[in-house]
Amino acid sequence: MNGSVAGGGVAEEVISLTRGPSGLGFNIVGGTDQQYISNDSSIYVSWIKKDGAAYLDGRLQEGDKILAVNGRDLKDLRHKDAVELFQNAGYDVSLKIQRRLQPQNGPVSHRGDGESGGLPLAAILVPGLALAVAAVWIVLRYRQRM
Repeated sequence: MNGSVAGGGVAEEVISLTRGPSGLGFNIVGGTDQQYISNDSSIYVSWIKKDGAAYLDGRLQEGDKILAVNGRDLKDLRHKDAVELFQNAGYDVSLKIQRRLQPQNGPVSHRGDGESGGLPLAAILVPGLALAVAAVWIVLRYRQRM
């Protein structure tokens, strides 16, 4: 990433996008009136449209915090005011973003198939549910004999 690494495991980057037929090609969440994260009124990228300007550029990611648009700070804006700022930002748009860095402690998986690589949730839930059903059955049978 061509940005500066700040303390606390975050990096900042300036990304220039050219507005396409479907706009900049991403949605945002957050604002003073619609906090995405508790006690944080920042604006975040919530979704990137496939084949949109941001997707084709490849640098903006879902979850990125947008700090500024064309040099205008997004701090303490209502959601609708942030949306309006993006809509009126012009054809060429400069985004200053902040991204949390992922720790690189240990092997890195490059599966790319959308799976996390851990145990499937069903492998944990099904046996647990079976044990719970068996326990209830035992308790009910025990009560009938008393």
